[in-house]
Amino acid sequence: MSALEHDKYIIQELARQYREIAENPVNEEREKRARKINGLEEARPLVWIHELPWHELNIDDQLTLRCQDPFAQEMEQFFRRSLLQWKYFQGDMVAEKHFPLAKSFLNPWEGLTSQEKIQKTDENNHIVSHSYDDLLDTEEKLEQLKIPVITADPEKDRQRVAQAEDMLDGILPVKLHGNYLYATIWDRIAKFRGVEPIYMDLAMNPELIHKTMEKYVKIQHAVIDQMEALGLLGCDPTHLHCTPPWSDELEKIEAEKGPGAHSAWYRGMAQCFGSVSPDMHEEFEIDYIKPVAERFGFTYYGCCEPLSDRIDKLKKIKNLRKIGVSPWSDVWASAEQMESHYVFSRKPNPAMVAGTLDEDAIRKEIQETAEACIRYHCPCDITLKDISTVGYKIENLSRWAKIAEETLDQYYGK
Repeated sequence: MSALEHDKYIIQELARQYREIAENPVNEEREKRARKINGLEEARPLVWIHELPWHELNIDDQLTLRCQDPFAQEMEQFFRRSLLQWKYFQGDMVAEKHFPLAKSFLNPWEGLTSQEKIQKTDENNHIVSHSYDDLLDTEEKLEQLKIPVITADPEKDRQRVAQAEDMLDGILPVKLHGNYLYATIWDRIAKFRGVEPIYMDLAMNPELIHKTMEKYVKIQHAVIDQMEALGLLGCDPTHLHCTPPWSDELEKIEAEKGPGAHSAWYRGMAQCFGSVSPDMHEEFEIDYIKPVAERFGFTYYGCCEPLSDRIDKLKKIKNLRKIGVSPWSDVWASAEQMESHYVFSRKPNPAMVAGTLDEDAIRKEIQETAEACIRYHCPCDITLKDISTVGYKIENLSRWAKIAEETLDQYYGK
């Protein structure tokens, strides 16, 4: 058997198993629920589990790659991870009836390379601690930031689609997906400065922070212009930063006007602003990203930073549709302010699955979310993410998913 035939055999066996789970009607029900939630209709929340320590989850070599070709390995990894998650910690994951490929592009960003030191606790874990040198501590140094030239490669996309179709031999169709804009300006700045210098300058040198944001907003507009011109944006990403992406409204816009920012999601956050005041968050982040975000169909804002004391500031973004409610947010205050006008995108604490499970604490976290969202009529999705470790215990994820499901049954029915 040739290497190609060997890889095809593996991919086709896995694809048949994946097709079997994708044909389960529960996938259609879950996707319909996601569309309702993103459309601001009340429905039972979807429970998703993303950003996983896959190196800890290789039960009986179920994730071990056996293909030889690098592209075949990409396909194999997708199928193996999907099948393992469906088997052990499914939650409300959706297995779609196709093999997904995102439109490829190269974004060199701002032409600056961060200088950092890292610390590891597990050599196999890609989650590490970072310490960054400050490269942007003067206005003069901001001149190092350049507008990137985005490069699309439609020929590469055609080749990848053709190669995937050849590997699958009709078992599954292949779908080329558009992208959303994952815009994490303050994550980028922190990589070139570190967080402490940013905090010092917010108080002591605010003009430098304003100049920095002016530069980055200019870069963002240029990136959007190029991505639109290259046809890279669209309403159909496979996920929206770990949450369900589907939207009837965005699909309708794309059907009428074609793909572009107007039919795509904008993803914003300012994680290092978790310890600044609401007014400072508004002045140095929200006021700057507002015109960028409003070029898009919808905006999803927030990640790990607590936002419950500044939701009124976020509401200035006219197309805001989904707000992240982190483990450090006030759930009740968030729900009261959001009501039925925004998706309450709850992020439970990933520390709950890191060691010995405290099942009562897990249950209480889901109960509080359900009770608050029901009282204030909040459409809601729940995503366990940022999971750095489960202590090599896949059963922690299985049990968390089961507790979440059983708890939601009490409030929304089965």
